[in-house]
Amino acid sequence: MELIRDRRYRHLFSAQVIALIGTGLTTVGLALLASDLAGERAGEVLGTALAIKMIAYVGIAPVVGAYATRLPRRALLVTLDLLRAAVVVSLPFVTEVWQIYLLIFLLNACSAGFTPVFQATIPDIFEDERRYTRALSLSRLAYDLENLLSPLLAALLLVVMSFNLLFVLNAAAFLLSALLVVSVSLPSPHPQTAGGGVWARLTQGMSRYLATPRLRGLLALNMAVAAAGAMQIVNTVVYVRHALGLGETQVAIAFAAAGGGSMVVALTLPKILERLDQRPVMLAGGLLMSASLLAGLTAPGFVTLLLLWFVLGAGASMVMTPTGRLLKQSCAAEERPALFAAQFSLSHACWLVAYPLAGWLGSALGMMSAFAVLAILALAATLLAARLWPALVTEAHA
Repeated sequence: MELIRDRRYRHLFSAQVIALIGTGLTTVGLALLASDLAGERAGEVLGTALAIKMIAYVGIAPVVGAYATRLPRRALLVTLDLLRAAVVVSLPFVTEVWQIYLLIFLLNACSAGFTPVFQATIPDIFEDERRYTRALSLSRLAYDLENLLSPLLAALLLVVMSFNLLFVLNAAAFLLSALLVVSVSLPSPHPQTAGGGVWARLTQGMSRYLATPRLRGLLALNMAVAAAGAMQIVNTVVYVRHALGLGETQVAIAFAAAGGGSMVVALTLPKILERLDQRPVMLAGGLLMSASLLAGLTAPGFVTLLLLWFVLGAGASMVMTPTGRLLKQSCAAEERPALFAAQFSLSHACWLVAYPLAGWLGSALGMMSAFAVLAILALAATLLAARLWPALVTEAHA
């Protein structure tokens, strides 16, 4: 493949895939660790840990984005990988629930710094739109493969090892990621020309983001993705096991259906975006997710649920895959780290709202109420995005 011939991108993409697989192993290991420590309260512990993860993402990303252009990019990424390895290898020694919360915050604070800087590096490697769009597609595919393969790999490994060794493997993955990053020379970050103090640097990305019409539309679409995704992630296990009375295998298949829809779109979208602007594609993705949730009001059987989740995953990918391209078009090169950090923080703020909403609705009001409310939220967010991102504003000046 053309992109993989570029040594810098090949090493960075490999680092991303390896780190994602390791993170997927830790997700499984963390659930088992919570079960060991908290027993029947494991769900409460995991829910709290997930909220802490989102808080770290929302709070830390803008800080790193504000100072990323002042730091050597390669050294920053390698340092954050090493810190993540040190944190995750500490998880097997946890004996109290509060220690889980502390380590999860530290781990995701490092990820909140690593991910936006990593994402802002790729457009500096591929300046032309076509190659960058294909790189975004591969990145989306990597996330989808992690969602599909990591749980299966963890299940196989747990046959021959303790779940604590999953954390050790994740630490090794972060170390390998650091080696891959340090093995290539990365483009230097473009120095920021804007002056101002600490507060100005911290708010630059957010201000630029919220001042741009199409990015305000993107923020609304982030809410649509979070509403649909939270319903699928939080309530699939409840619906499949309790409403349908099926087992763990069917739960895994249901999760895979959403990943499959996302992968199909990630593979085909670069060709589509060569002929269409991203606005109608991304708005169509929001409508697909909303339609999937609305169809859930029919109390679907298992096969129908797989179809709905496939459509939901496809719609989410239609929104998320072009996001990096949209950010690249919306700023100068020196603003990219701050703008990517703003997107990272704001999108996860949407998830911070959607996760507890999906869980509370499903538990307190029932699954059909959750389908209805989150469908309305996703549809309203998509319609708001269409209004905030005017069709008459050209791609070059949105």
